[in-house]
Amino acid sequence: MREQKAALLRGRLKAESPGVQEALARVLCGQRLREADGVVLLEEAGLGVLSLASTWVRLGRSGVKAFYNRNRHIEPTNVCCYQCRFCAYRGDEGAVGSWKLDLAEIRRQAEEAAGVGVREIHITGGAYPGWGVSDLVQIVRAVREVAPGVHIKAFSAVELIAAFRRDGVGNREGLMRLQEAGLSSIPGGGAEIFAERVRKEICPEKCTGAEWLELHRAWHELGGRSNATMLFGHVESGAERVDHLERLRRLQDATRGFNSFIPLKYRAGGNAMGIRGEVPLVDVLRTYAVSALYLDNFPHIKAYWPMLGKENLELSLAFGADDLDGTIDDTTRIYSLAGAEEQRPRMGVEEFRTLVRRAGYVAVERDSEYNEV
Repeated sequence: MREQKAALLRGRLKAESPGVQEALARVLCGQRLREADGVVLLEEAGLGVLSLASTWVRLGRSGVKAFYNRNRHIEPTNVCCYQCRFCAYRGDEGAVGSWKLDLAEIRRQAEEAAGVGVREIHITGGAYPGWGVSDLVQIVRAVREVAPGVHIKAFSAVELIAAFRRDGVGNREGLMRLQEAGLSSIPGGGAEIFAERVRKEICPEKCTGAEWLELHRAWHELGGRSNATMLFGHVESGAERVDHLERLRRLQDATRGFNSFIPLKYRAGGNAMGIRGEVPLVDVLRTYAVSALYLDNFPHIKAYWPMLGKENLELSLAFGADDLDGTIDDTTRIYSLAGAEEQRPRMGVEEFRTLVRRAGYVAVERDSEYNEV
């Protein structure tokens, strides 16, 4: 199957621009793409050759396997000290639609998840203005007490940095305290686009791209694993998307601490930037493919289906994705509040298997560290 994709790709290259031909020839030779190559592929390459090239790469990494896990989310609060212009999720304390869970409710949700065989609990939400390190530690401990065997993936770099700043502690100290409490890994949220021009326009209050990267570096140096994301399709240029990938690739070269990369499309519902609209599906697929080609040191590219929609999940498997996230069981509101198609995100195991089989791949259940189960 992989040899067939390579042969088809070579046959179609002659119809592409010289820059695209050069970049994809480099891919086929096992050479690393340059930033200029990434921009050319994103802006000029035909969708067909991007599909062939990214599929050839993903077959080399994962074969015909498409991974999923049994997971649930716990969102402790949507009250947030930041006011990012792209966000439809945040609320003000006491406002209609805002919430803040107490520890008893967090324990209840975690115990329920463990009771139905969930392997991973993903904890994320707003950067609550009053929370410091001890508050995050209490949440992790509460979950660990009732779900001792479950992987706890908790708190984006943005949430962590806000809590560490409040208490005046460094990344390493704060992360060590959370690790001792039972934190297993860190999600990839809050990365948005690293370019400062973009962050000044869409999220000027929160951490810089460099600070996000340093938080993940510190976690990796403690032996921890994490994911990385990119929120695209708003005010960024193609070059700024590729710059984001380049910065992630450099950190991964140094630490090898990232499990997966998750491209996230900006959704226009319910936020201050909504007037701009959304990029079309073809742009989403291009971004998946270029991410798979550029991030040659990331073991997995994840298609986050609550953002993408079930109907587009099969397409993502044809553009470099090899991981489909998990069952979720209607436990996240971040994308539904922004107008995503999946307003009640839930996917059963049999539905995963059917969808993946229809796309020509084999569904494989995994744990949070990509061990097959």
